[in-house]
Amino acid sequence: MVRWQKKAVAAGAALVLVTALGACSSSGGKKEEEKSSGSTGNVANTPRMKVALITHSGPGDTFWDIVRRGAEAAAQKDNIELQYSSDPDGAAQANLVQTAIDSKVDGIAVTLNKPDAVIPNVKKAVAAGIPVTVLNGGLDTWKTSGAIGYFSQDERIAGQATGEKLKALGAKKVICVIHEQGNVSLEARCQGIKDKFGAVENLNVNGSDQPGTQATITSKLQQDKAADYVVALNAGIALTAVQAAKDAGSAAKIGSFDMSKAMAKAVKDGTVDFAVDQQPYLQGYLAVDAIWLNKTNGDTIGGGEATLTGPAFIDKTNIDAVEKYATAGTR
Repeated sequence: MVRWQKKAVAAGAALVLVTALGACSSSGGKKEEEKSSGSTGNVANTPRMKVALITHSGPGDTFWDIVRRGAEAAAQKDNIELQYSSDPDGAAQANLVQTAIDSKVDGIAVTLNKPDAVIPNVKKAVAAGIPVTVLNGGLDTWKTSGAIGYFSQDERIAGQATGEKLKALGAKKVICVIHEQGNVSLEARCQGIKDKFGAVENLNVNGSDQPGTQATITSKLQQDKAADYVVALNAGIALTAVQAAKDAGSAAKIGSFDMSKAMAKAVKDGTVDFAVDQQPYLQGYLAVDAIWLNKTNGDTIGGGEATLTGPAFIDKTNIDAVEKYATAGTR
């Protein structure tokens, strides 16, 4: 069993902690803050806590809706008031961490996709006695921040697994679309693909500008007739790439990272060949639940190492088993 598979098994075992799926749905937004709704059902008989979930999400990124549902489910179970905020700008995200410190939260779950900007304030939180967990990005830097746990996939290993899959599919040349420049996780995915596949060209786009992204991918495919695969690094960009390939008159196939309801449909009907699932619901759930476990029982998850939640490949061979969860907004 390869290393990412072994660690993914540990993440799967941690899923036993999930006792209820959250039913809240909302879209991420810049500097948005939202408190969790009143909980129902079984709730932990522990003192009420306040936890901040701070991500680098930009406006309208549906991936983060799934992360937040997982976080909300944990908050509901654990008697936690969850406060969510986000900003794709590293300095602005760091300021959100400082705001959480100033408001004396009981814990912080944060992404470190812009580690140089955010880690100094994460260290301030740790110094103030606030437990911090890291999710989604920051595999190479989370330990230096003083965080008590990390929940995501190893992006480079996920990229390498994708490169091997592309070889097996007979791809010749791959365009890897980076939708947020400077995001170390996205760069690691493309580098991982290149490690195993070789013939990879990165294409930078502005993921918050859908028409501009579509035009850029269309133009690239019109210019580069050798490109026979486009790999997008999130579901929304992948669906944009599908239309871009049509506009370019290109026969290039589309692969993607991340799942969504729309992506599940695209995989099922063959519009997208495959998706690499990192289980964002699980990332949000574990990042919040780990804080509660640490505060109430002194627990840590992962034994000082990262707890990997992926990668898992979703294609026509297994989409039927995943589709109902994607439709529910939890995959």
